[in-house]
Amino acid sequence: MSPLVELLGHPVVELLGDVLVRVLRIAVFLSVGVFLANLAVSFGLVEKIAVVSQYLTGPANLPDEVGTAILTTTASPTAGYGMLADFRESGVLDDRATLVAVTINTFFGFAQHIVTFYVPVLIPILGARVGVLYVTTRGLVALAITLTGIAAGAVLLDGSNVDRGAVGEEATTDGGAEHGTSDDEPETTLGRVRDALGETREKLGEILPRLAGIYVVVALLVAYSEEILGYLGGSGQALTATADGLTGLLGLPGAAVPVVAAFALDTTSGAVVIAPLIENGTFTARTAVATMLVGGIVSFAVSTFKRSIPFQYGIWGREFGSKVIAVNTGLKIGWIALALVLLLVP
Repeated sequence: MSPLVELLGHPVVELLGDVLVRVLRIAVFLSVGVFLANLAVSFGLVEKIAVVSQYLTGPANLPDEVGTAILTTTASPTAGYGMLADFRESGVLDDRATLVAVTINTFFGFAQHIVTFYVPVLIPILGARVGVLYVTTRGLVALAITLTGIAAGAVLLDGSNVDRGAVGEEATTDGGAEHGTSDDEPETTLGRVRDALGETREKLGEILPRLAGIYVVVALLVAYSEEILGYLGGSGQALTATADGLTGLLGLPGAAVPVVAAFALDTTSGAVVIAPLIENGTFTARTAVATMLVGGIVSFAVSTFKRSIPFQYGIWGREFGSKVIAVNTGLKIGWIALALVLLLVP
């Protein structure tokens, strides 16, 4: 075997290849989001989308442009976040307004997964009754978080948190003087597209190096987590101990412990583990959904480290990315905890 083949087969090289694929995938969606944001403003699409999005942005005291990003999240959460990042960078939103917009995004990001994962994968594994109840519960949690964001915007935001004219002024400065103002001139459309591509390229140049670096570090830490835990004196028993404590507190069956542990690491695996236990009567529909929700709470620690930190830090930077993660995680745990109470109270 040649040295080149041996090098390409090295676990670290394979790991870096996986990171590269992930970063490139995010780059594609991110570039689409930023590009669409610039085009939406440049061609006046914001006013048309505002007819739908004003029911979200109006009560939350957010400008109409934000509705474009929120609705885009349904098709691609990455693209939606990219648009919000662009609005924050351009001064349309300050940090508080951006946090409100990110919170409102929650339900629309969940809606995208209904079509791509929950309906085609999870419900067939769990069965119609339990699967629909679980997806409905998660949907209501996501909707509650979105409504919380709207209420927070209504209470916490005012004109000082947003600059409704920032994007329009930027479009006028960058596009109007340079390319003209007549819609009949063909170079106007081409110029606007060129400007949008230029701004997209600039944004990716800022975000991608940071995103790639963080993903490499996290991927290496995850790949060698057993060795690191062994060196530090820890083990995978901590996850099981956490699951045992939560399920015991809630009065769930003892079989919930391995289910929670599996569900925390991988949703599909957790569903496969619990499905036969639902069929044989170990779990009722309500206790099954409650067990999976507990698995979701435990999994936040894993998913935050593996996905949220690299993605959010890559989009927003460490300081503001930490705020986004804290708000997202806190609201999810809070509303899931309430859902657990409603499910388990006789």
